[in-house]
Amino acid sequence: MTAVDLAARVQKAVDAVRARTRLEPRVAIILGTGLGALAEEIEREATVPYADIPGFPEPTVETHRGELVLGRLDGVPVVAMRGRFHRYEGYTLQEVTFPVRVLWALGARTLVVSNACGVMNPEWRAGELMLIEDHINLLGDNPLVGPNDERFGPRFPDMSEPYDRALQERARAAASELGIPLRSGVYVAWIGPALETRAEYRMLRTLGADVVGMSTVPEVIVARHMDMRVLGIGIITDECFPDTLEPVDVERIIATAMKAEPHLTRLIRRVVSEQ
Repeated sequence: MTAVDLAARVQKAVDAVRARTRLEPRVAIILGTGLGALAEEIEREATVPYADIPGFPEPTVETHRGELVLGRLDGVPVVAMRGRFHRYEGYTLQEVTFPVRVLWALGARTLVVSNACGVMNPEWRAGELMLIEDHINLLGDNPLVGPNDERFGPRFPDMSEPYDRALQERARAAASELGIPLRSGVYVAWIGPALETRAEYRMLRTLGADVVGMSTVPEVIVARHMDMRVLGIGIITDECFPDTLEPVDVERIIATAMKAEPHLTRLIRRVVSEQ
């Protein structure tokens, strides 16, 4: 795909959304596995199925509904992706991150990403929230590989601060005010869909990761390429301690995410309301 092709595809997608609403979102929110309830808090102006947006892939993962929700959250114009895409679904990272390009083109300059993740830090437990301070990309690829369009961002974007420090401090303050415990650490992206072995969990912990998941990092890279401010928050859904590792029950993971989701919704809502 050439840079011209990307720009044209983004514009076509934007036109499809603009046909439903003229709202210009200030904040974009990506809702991960089991984390779609925040969309219900939005005072909607439009809901656009991904199938109606040219260039958007089709989500194949349970709980990822596949719709763009535009409206206001506590008066702030927002756009929320109710469902995201993953490399393990068979999509390229350019396809996975194409919606982020569209969110930016719609007007969003702040991106809030959420996810469900497994924890390797032995001091943390399932059901807790984690503020992402940094990440490690072990997907074996980068969404910026290929021709670069300077209209979106530079050829070699700086990644020394992928997650905005001011937004992190705002999230910490909000969590304290709301009485929500909030961990802080490093997220590592794993390609999946097979979950990790005991040895792999040990390796990831040795590399400096606190939690592991199969999303988020490509979206953040593309957001930073376009100079968007990024806030990342994960719900810890399973404990990945090698010495006591048990088989993973996906239903239990989703149930854990949904149980902790009200805390995530309150926290994101508080941060967004201050934008």
